[in-house]
Amino acid sequence: MFVKQRKNGGFLLNLKKRIFRKESLSRYIDKDKHFVKTLNAIDLISLGIGAVIGAGIFILPGTVAALHSGPSIVISFILAAIVCSMAALCYAEFSAALPVAGSAYSFGNVVFGEIIGWFLGWALILEYMLAVAAVSTGWAAYFKSFLDGFGIQIPKAISGNFDPNNGTYINLFAVLIVILISFMLTRGVKSSIKINNLIVLIKLIIIALFLIVGTFYIKPHNWQPFMPFGVKGIFVGATSVFFAYLGFDAVSASAAEVKNPRKNMPLGILGTLLICTILYILVSVVLTGIVSYKKLNVADPVAFALQAVNQNWIAAIISIGALAGMFTMMVTMIYSSSRLIYSIGRDGLLPDFLGKINKKSHTPNNSMLIVTIIIATLGGLVSLNQLANLVNIGTLIAFTLISFGVLPLRKRTDISHDGFKVPFYPVLPLLSGFLCLAMMTQLSIETWITSIIWFIIGMVIYFVYGIKHSKISM
Repeated sequence: MFVKQRKNGGFLLNLKKRIFRKESLSRYIDKDKHFVKTLNAIDLISLGIGAVIGAGIFILPGTVAALHSGPSIVISFILAAIVCSMAALCYAEFSAALPVAGSAYSFGNVVFGEIIGWFLGWALILEYMLAVAAVSTGWAAYFKSFLDGFGIQIPKAISGNFDPNNGTYINLFAVLIVILISFMLTRGVKSSIKINNLIVLIKLIIIALFLIVGTFYIKPHNWQPFMPFGVKGIFVGATSVFFAYLGFDAVSASAAEVKNPRKNMPLGILGTLLICTILYILVSVVLTGIVSYKKLNVADPVAFALQAVNQNWIAAIISIGALAGMFTMMVTMIYSSSRLIYSIGRDGLLPDFLGKINKKSHTPNNSMLIVTIIIATLGGLVSLNQLANLVNIGTLIAFTLISFGVLPLRKRTDISHDGFKVPFYPVLPLLSGFLCLAMMTQLSIETWITSIIWFIIGMVIYFVYGIKHSKISM
């Protein structure tokens, strides 16, 4: 019995040592050397804005103002930005110290060990792929409405998820837009980023057009009362709009393809958050100034407000802005997904072919193919109304561990850490981690149950396949 206990104890000790072994930064840098460093700070900010500012900027300020905050939604956005900026500072430090592909997944392998890195990667797969699949269906709906305006009718059978009882079999435009973006990204990062930057610029021009035109129709009495739901309404609103900022973390996935990452990665992440916060605040101010917040609980509050002041032509242009916003969000998330799957394949935790880089285009085309198939299938066939909520929990798990991870990162003497550092250490990283945990308590019980099932699946994959094929610290 004693010998058996010793054997079991030895097995558990070896297993613990095995699953918590840490990856060396030098191996990651060596593996990622086939990427071409083409991205600068402007490219990163464009990627970030593309991910964060989607169709939500034309919807969220109105609906949250109507239901929770009133005109004080401006303060809600500022509070949410403060919470997000803490996590952003932690991501900026990691990205400067560990300029490798894979974002929080790779950071976790280096700082916490393989098992934590795996579950961070598994959480990010949930975040990135579901986010794109959900947005692709939204893009398809906007595009269908856009075509309807020209009298072009799309057959019902190809206009929705698989639901034979309702007469729909596939959301064809959701599938096609994912394939188009993936094809664009496989042509090479430099050309893809140029296209993305152009569409981000179009989106920003359309937002600016709304702000300029809307300013002439502001009625200051619409801002009274400023806090109709009280202080509680401001905090409830902050919780609601917090998720409007999610996506800036995807910028860190590009670290292996960035020029001078120690300087440009922090600029890209923090610049994204600053610009997006300003845009959300300005849209909120103008929107609640044009019409009373009480009237904004509609599906398209910005278009509704413009129509209320007889600016129908601007309302039509807003739909183009929404299409552009969703397009650039999908570009960033598909790009980040492919780098994440590449990184996990690079480490052997998923099949090895996923970790290969095309020598001609310098892109991970195998992982891009898998990502495209999964996202196009989800977007084309599955109703994602409930699954979209899982994006939030995947993100918050990554935010929490990266925030707390700054502490062990600072203690690593084997990592050159002379780039950006989080201020007010260790208070700010700890506060960021606890705030993210607090945000997770606000998620529904259904989200928690579904995410637990997702992580059980991840655990089975890791212990059945990943642990046997891992190349980490070999």
